[in-house]
Amino acid sequence: MSATEPPGAENWGAGRVTPEAEARFVEGVAYCERFFMGQAEAQKALYKLTAILESEGIPYAIIGALALNEYGHRRATVDVDIILREVDLVGFKARHLGRGYLERVPGTGKLLDTEHDVRVDVLSAGWFPGDGKPKPIAFPDPATTAIRGSGFALLPLPRFLELKLASGMTAAHRLHDLADVLDLVRSAKLPLGLADELHPWVRDKFTELWNAAQGEDPY
Repeated sequence: MSATEPPGAENWGAGRVTPEAEARFVEGVAYCERFFMGQAEAQKALYKLTAILESEGIPYAIIGALALNEYGHRRATVDVDIILREVDLVGFKARHLGRGYLERVPGTGKLLDTEHDVRVDVLSAGWFPGDGKPKPIAFPDPATTAIRGSGFALLPLPRFLELKLASGMTAAHRLHDLADVLDLVRSAKLPLGLADELHPWVRDKFTELWNAAQGEDPY
């Protein structure tokens, strides 16, 4: 047994964690620490991006896991999700590609903040969440929908929930969006009556998740 191992460690489980896996674990813990101290790379990328948008007068709305933290559920994330109008995305890329941002996928809103090495996903107003197919829920125009803080803009909570629900309902690879709603219901103690403020197309799913969130672990 190594001098660095605790007594009896040779009897723990049937195998060993590889050095690579251990390094990933340690880095993941360190990232979460930076995130909840407000110093993670994703947060720095967000503040940089919103400062640019604010200075240029471009309407936007923060969505994704970073927005979850504002609505009442704390979750770390490694990327930035934001809504822009298509015309503003085109203008932003014309001014900033090669100046701190690159396209991860040419001709799209999938960008990279090269200063902080953070993925930035820009969703265009009017596009559809989840599977991308037409549906009653679309990414709203931030110029008419976003609500403002002192230095950032978000969607009203019902509009955010609608996007999460529509995404998880229509794309199997986006099931975590439904889990985000369930966790937000639990963490922020959202009332069941909030369903009345949602589009009927997603109302039943919210009610289903709200009821699921009332359960308690038996341990």
